[in-house]
Amino acid sequence: MPTPDPIDHRIDPHAPATIGERVTRILGVVARDPVARAELDMARVLEELRLLGAQPIEDCTPEEARRQPSPADAVSSLMAKYGIPESDDDVTTRDATYDSGGERLGLRIYRPAAGAEPRPIVVYYPGGGWVLSNLDDYDASARAIAGRAGATVVAVETRRAPEHKFPAAHDDAVAAYAHVLEHAADFGGSPDLVAVAGESAGGNLALNVAIAARDRGLTPPTHLALIYPIAGVDMTAPSFKINEFARPVNKAVIEWIFGHALMSAAEKDDPRLDLVGRADLSGLPATTLLTAEIDPLRSEGLQLGERLREARVVVNGVDFEGVAHGFFGMGDLVRHARTAQDIVGRDLSAAFAVDGRGIRVGRAL
Repeated sequence: MPTPDPIDHRIDPHAPATIGERVTRILGVVARDPVARAELDMARVLEELRLLGAQPIEDCTPEEARRQPSPADAVSSLMAKYGIPESDDDVTTRDATYDSGGERLGLRIYRPAAGAEPRPIVVYYPGGGWVLSNLDDYDASARAIAGRAGATVVAVETRRAPEHKFPAAHDDAVAAYAHVLEHAADFGGSPDLVAVAGESAGGNLALNVAIAARDRGLTPPTHLALIYPIAGVDMTAPSFKINEFARPVNKAVIEWIFGHALMSAAEKDDPRLDLVGRADLSGLPATTLLTAEIDPLRSEGLQLGERLREARVVVNGVDFEGVAHGFFGMGDLVRHARTAQDIVGRDLSAAFAVDGRGIRVGRAL
C-alpha cells in the first residue's frame, strides 16, 4: 500500500494535521517508525526532505551526501510553498579566513545591528559529522544565536573527512578559537567575553575547545552551548536502539560518520571522541546542553550532562520531545526550535553579563 503524501501545500504550516498526515502517523506507529513520535511541524520538515529526493546518507559516498538536499533545504522549500518570508533578523555577515597548519580555512562573521561594540563573541562550530560540515547549511543556527544573544558569532569552517581524517577538524577548531582570541578586536569584540557553541559534531568540537583552552593556558570560554553533541562512541545506548531507523540521523548514519572520519576503530578510545567515558571534564565553564528525543545521540547527551555535573560544572540541560536531530536551526517552522534558540540566547546573554557570568540561568523545561 503506497504511503499517502501527508503534505497539503495549500495549508498554513501551523494548521492541524491533514487526513493524509494522520494516516501516515498511524502507519508509522504500527511500524514503530521513530518519526511517528515527531511533532507535526517537525514531521512536515522531514517529509519535505524526503520529497526533495534526499537518500539515506549511509547509502551515499561523502561526495554524494554533500550534493544531497539538506534539512535546511527542506525548511527553505516549505517556506516558499507556504509563502513565509525569511525572518528579518537584522544580522549582517561577512567572510574571513584563519590559518590552521598552514592552510587557510573559512570564517563567517554574523553581527547583529543592535547594540554597541565591543560585543561579546560566540565561536560557533556547525554540524555535519566532520564529513558534511557546511557553513551555508547551518546559517540559520548562527543567525539565531547572534540575534538572541546580542553577540557577534564567528562560524568556523574545519577540514572535512575523509579527505582529512581525525583529528584534523579538532586541530582546526582549537586554531580557530585561538585566532578569535587574538583578533577579537577585529571582530568588534573582547577576548574576555568569548563563548563557544556547537551543533552535533560541532558540539563535540566546542567541548574539546574548552578542554584544550583549560589544558593549554588559553583564555577559557565564558560559556559553552552544546546542541545535541556527539559525546561518546557507545552505539548500544538506549537512544541508538529506539532511534535506530530515525531520520535524518540514525544509528547507520553515525556508523557511516565514524567510518569516514577515523583512520581506524581504535581511535574511538581517544578522549576527544569518547567524552563521556574518557575525558577530564573538570574546570569547564557553565554549560547549556540541549538534546532531542528522535536522535540516536540523546542518551550520550544526557550522560554528558551527568558527567559534567559530577565534575562540578553548572549545567542547564533541556531535553526536547517530538523533534529530531538537526532541529535547532528550524525556528521559522518548528516551535521547539524557537524555544531552543531562546534558551541558548538567554543563557549566553546572562553569561556575558558582568554580574551573571558563570551563574546557572533558566530551568530545564
